[in-house]
Amino acid sequence: MTTAVTDHYPTRNDVAIGIEPRRDPVVWTPDGNSGPLGPGDVSRFDADGFLAVNTLLDPDVVADLRNELDNLRADAALAADERSICERDSGQIRSIFEVHRISPAFAALVADPRLVGPARQLLGSDVYVHQSRVNFKPGFNGREFYWHSDFETWHAEDGMPGPRAVSVSVALTENLDSNGSLMIMPGSHRWFVSCPGQTPPDHYRSSLKQQEIGTPDDGSLTWLADQHGIRQITGPAGSAVFFDSNCMHGSSSNITPYPRSNVFIVYNSVQNTLVEPFGADAPRPTFIASRTFDPV
Repeated sequence: MTTAVTDHYPTRNDVAIGIEPRRDPVVWTPDGNSGPLGPGDVSRFDADGFLAVNTLLDPDVVADLRNELDNLRADAALAADERSICERDSGQIRSIFEVHRISPAFAALVADPRLVGPARQLLGSDVYVHQSRVNFKPGFNGREFYWHSDFETWHAEDGMPGPRAVSVSVALTENLDSNGSLMIMPGSHRWFVSCPGQTPPDHYRSSLKQQEIGTPDDGSLTWLADQHGIRQITGPAGSAVFFDSNCMHGSSSNITPYPRSNVFIVYNSVQNTLVEPFGADAPRPTFIASRTFDPV
């Protein structure tokens, strides 16, 4: 499909592998200080592409969300719903998408000023929810999420014009250095890595279980890691990390006895709403990439 928006981040469609400097700002508020984050936090986000917060949610809120999580996982009808993604081998639930439309408890979290306020500040505009989901990594057999830039996928398959989006990952269980916690290459958000290959029809059906198309080549990953290093994000339940949509990130499998569960919310600027996909024949379903752009 064609789009009237200029493609500043070519990828897929047999584009050659390459790393190009980011063409858009990271922090969109002119002075960076019109919001709940202090100047130091804004500067760290601008430089590293992420900001870890050791305590974002109170213990009672975390307890309520974990109870809700248990209820969702026990819901047989939801397990059969297309919004539930299962592991390719074990059949256990890997992710539940559009969780803020399924659960009032998660709907309240999406609207919480502690999440929305920093997103508005960093993006310099009102925001809407592009995507929400919970990710599960049960003990002993929780599978990995390979290295990727979310923006590359959202640009190619959803039609997000630029990387003017912020993700918030909130820990609902303790995230340890051993149970598959998030890894980020700090500073990688300032580079866009083109990924080769054509996007197959209905690619999401396989990529949400294990992504292969839209993953960077080994040489690009090595260059980014050499330039920027790798940071592992750990913290107690209730901690969170805000990270730029173009950060190179991933997580390893969980072979420990200790489960890891996080809720993941993507806030996109209302000035960066989706158009036709830049690297796919049709957009992904709206439970993965919302096309309702009402501000939170």
